[in-house]
Amino acid sequence: MVTKEAEAGSKTSGYVADVMAQIVARNPAEPEFHQAVGEVLESLGPVLERRPDYRSARILERIVEPERVVMFRVPWQDDQGEIHVNRGVRVEMNSAIGPYKGGLRFHASVNLGILKFLAFEQIFKNSLTTLPMGGGKGGSDFDSKGKSDAEVMRFCQSFMTELHRHIGANTDVPAGDIGVGGREIGFLFGQYKRLRNEFTGVLTGKGLNWGGSLIRPEATGYGAVYFAAEMLVTRRETLDGKVCLVSGSGNVAQYTVEKLLELGAKPVTLSDSNGYIYDEAGIDKEKLAFVKELKNVRRGRIKEYADKSKNVVYTATDSSVDHNPLWGHKAQCAFPCATQNEVNSKDAASLLRNGVTLVSEGANMPVTLEGVKQFLDANILYGPGKAANAGGVATSGLEMTQNSLRLNWTREEVDGRLQQIMKAIHKACYDTAVDFGAPGNYVKGANIAGFVKVADAMLDQGLV
Repeated sequence: MVTKEAEAGSKTSGYVADVMAQIVARNPAEPEFHQAVGEVLESLGPVLERRPDYRSARILERIVEPERVVMFRVPWQDDQGEIHVNRGVRVEMNSAIGPYKGGLRFHASVNLGILKFLAFEQIFKNSLTTLPMGGGKGGSDFDSKGKSDAEVMRFCQSFMTELHRHIGANTDVPAGDIGVGGREIGFLFGQYKRLRNEFTGVLTGKGLNWGGSLIRPEATGYGAVYFAAEMLVTRRETLDGKVCLVSGSGNVAQYTVEKLLELGAKPVTLSDSNGYIYDEAGIDKEKLAFVKELKNVRRGRIKEYADKSKNVVYTATDSSVDHNPLWGHKAQCAFPCATQNEVNSKDAASLLRNGVTLVSEGANMPVTLEGVKQFLDANILYGPGKAANAGGVATSGLEMTQNSLRLNWTREEVDGRLQQIMKAIHKACYDTAVDFGAPGNYVKGANIAGFVKVADAMLDQGLV
C-alpha cells in the first residue's frame, strides 16, 4: 500500500524532474548552469511537500530564469595600437531580497552558462548572509594575463562605459572575482564616477582610501576557515595541528592559508593554472608573504615558490590525466579555492582515501556532483561554497553599509562581524538540515535555508 506521504514525494520528484528537463532544453550547452540548478533542485523536495504554494506560484520556474541579462561588446586598444573586441555580460538573476550583488570575472573561459551558474549560486549565498542582497554575476572573456596596466585600464574603461547604464548603489552592485582585483576595481570605479558624475558605493572591493572596507580582500578565505572551524565544533574538534590542502594562489587561497596559520593548522599546497607546489614542512607566514608578493605585485607563477624554497615539490599541470594530483596528499582538511569543478570523482575518492574528513569550499562549485555524493555518503564535514565562501559577499555587504553611512569600521569590527555572520550561516545550515531530516548534510541545509527566504519574498511581491 502506497502512503499519502510516499505519493506526495513521488509527485514532487516528478515535478522537479520536469522543471529540470525544461531548464536543460531551454538552456542548451550550459553544463555548469545545469549542474548548479540540479544540485539545488535535488535538495528542495521536502520543502515543496511542506509548501505547495511554492509550486502553484511557479517559484522554481521563476527563480531559475534571470530577471535580466545584459550582453555587450567591449572594444579596446592594446599598447601596439591594435584593436581587440571582447564580450561583456551582466546576469541580474534575482532581486527579491535586495539589489543584485555578485562579482565580475575576467577570464578566457567566461561564457553565459558559467555566469548564469555563478549568478544562480549567488542568490542563495547572499540569502544566507542575513544581509539584504539579491543575486547577480558578470564579466568578460578578457584575460589580463600578460597585459600591461595601461591595457587593463583601457579594457576596464570600455567595459564600464556600457555597464554603467545597468548598475547602481540601489540597483546592482558588482564586486571582484577571478581576474578582477583591486587594480581592476579601481579602473572600473574611476570610469563609473567619470560617466555618472557621482561618488557612490556602486562597486565593492574598493581601495581603503576611497570607500573600501578593511578585511574585504581577506574575507572569502577567512570565511571558509571560520565555517570549517564551526563544522569541526559539531564534532568537538579544532583546526589546530591539522594538515590542510589548499588549491589556488589568489586572494581566496592566500587568506585561507593566513587564517589557517592563525588557528594552528598546517597548509601544505598552493596552485595556479600551470601547476602546484607541495611543501611538506608547511607554508608558514614568511613563505606566505613571498606568495603574496609573487602573485599580487609581480604577477608571477607559483613555480617560483619551489625554485626559492628547499624540499618543495612542484608538479606541472598535465591536461592528459583525469585527476588532480594536488588532492592525492595525506591531510585532514581540504580547501578548494581555485575554480569550478576542480575536484572530480577520482579526486574526491583520493581525498577520502588519504584521510580528509573536512572539505570547505573557497571557490564556487569546485566539486563535481559525483564528488559531492562521495563526500555526503562518507559522512565527512562538507561545506558547500554557497555557505562556506559567503564571507566575501558578506563583507561586500558590510562595505555597502559603510558607504551608505559614510563611515569606516575598524579591522577588528569588520572581522568580528564577519565571524558572527559565518557562525549564523553555519547555524542556519545545520539547523535547517536537522529540521528536514538530514542532520549533518550542509548541502541540503544551505540550499533549503537560502531558498526559503528568497521564495517567501517572491511570494510577498506578487507575480513579477
